[in-house]
Amino acid sequence: MAASESVNPAELLREQIEGASPDVLRAMVKTFAQALMSAEADAICGADYGQRSETRVNSRNGYRVREWDTRAGTIDLAVPKLRTGSYFPDWLLTHRRRAEQALVSVVATSYLLGVSTRRVEKLVEQLGVKQLSKSQVSEMAAHLDAQVEAFRNRPLDSGCYAFVWMDALTMKVREAGRTVNVHALVAVGVNADGQREVLGLDVASDEDGAGWLAFLRSLTARGLTGVQLVISDAHRGLVGAIGAALPGAAWQRCRTHYLRNLLTKVPKSAQPWIATLVRTIFDQPDADAVRAQFNRVAGTIEAKFPAAAEHLADARDDLLAFTDFPREIWRQIWSNNPQERLNKEIRRRTDVVGIFPNRAAIIRLVGAVLAEQTDEWTEGRRYMGLEILTKARLIIDQHDTDQADPTPIAA
Repeated sequence: MAASESVNPAELLREQIEGASPDVLRAMVKTFAQALMSAEADAICGADYGQRSETRVNSRNGYRVREWDTRAGTIDLAVPKLRTGSYFPDWLLTHRRRAEQALVSVVATSYLLGVSTRRVEKLVEQLGVKQLSKSQVSEMAAHLDAQVEAFRNRPLDSGCYAFVWMDALTMKVREAGRTVNVHALVAVGVNADGQREVLGLDVASDEDGAGWLAFLRSLTARGLTGVQLVISDAHRGLVGAIGAALPGAAWQRCRTHYLRNLLTKVPKSAQPWIATLVRTIFDQPDADAVRAQFNRVAGTIEAKFPAAAEHLADARDDLLAFTDFPREIWRQIWSNNPQERLNKEIRRRTDVVGIFPNRAAIIRLVGAVLAEQTDEWTEGRRYMGLEILTKARLIIDQHDTDQADPTPIAA
């Protein structure tokens, strides 16, 4: 490959900019890199290119072409060769890793946003970067691990977390040559400042009591305290785990999920009527009215569907736990709906992947999504006002006092 005897980067860049080339950035980067490599090779040789000098200790021997992936696209570089020894610009090109850090960040971010590895490969091809394989995309995405682990293991030191929502999402993963279902356990809480934040994430083989208990104990070990109410669906073993790991915390069964369960106890033709009746329980202005309406609804249903009425009566305490708290926050604590939007965002990202290669990949992707969501919540307005949180604590303290010291009955 022929080379110019004199390289003037400033002149070349001026011509490129004035010519308004569509690839001006790529050309600028290439010009700078070529000039720097040429200068370094001349320093090794002891004389400039083509110059006769007594101080010369080596000489050029042509060039070898190397592709360099940059944020401006793939650039064909002419790396100088020497007659004696070898020259390689370590400061510019890294052995076996041709993509610079900026490209790594772009690829990892695309992966985080739910773009599949195949689509990322096509995306970077459109940006001008060639020969980026699926394995390289996955390797680049792995650099998120350190950030996710720091997020998952951070201390929960933002004061008391009065309200905590928990849910489990089923994921598919390859283990021991088989595709199996695992469960991503997620906890979201309201801290002492009234802000929501993701408290923790773990992957368990099952939603049994052991999995939930280990998850809750990991949260308390990191500083989770002051929990007054846990809101969730009726996951297996969760209620027992709450009692063991969070003594004093009540459990609110998600009204939305429960209604779906209740409707399976009646004929399809009666489901709209039953759903309307049950919703009237939650439309009442105060706690006493809620309990009175619950009794009326249970009695009405019992006349036609005794099994459904018994199912509803058994769930009474779990469904009405929210009534012990201020009316202003009932809509936020009587169901898991506030977390449903988060679950949809997680699903949007994980559905692109389909089957994960291992559990660490689930932690990486879901953990990054949750860390991103926590940042957005922190920058947004408070989820609950400080006055409401104070009022909730006072109500619970008074409730506990009344239970500990009941008023004696007069003889």
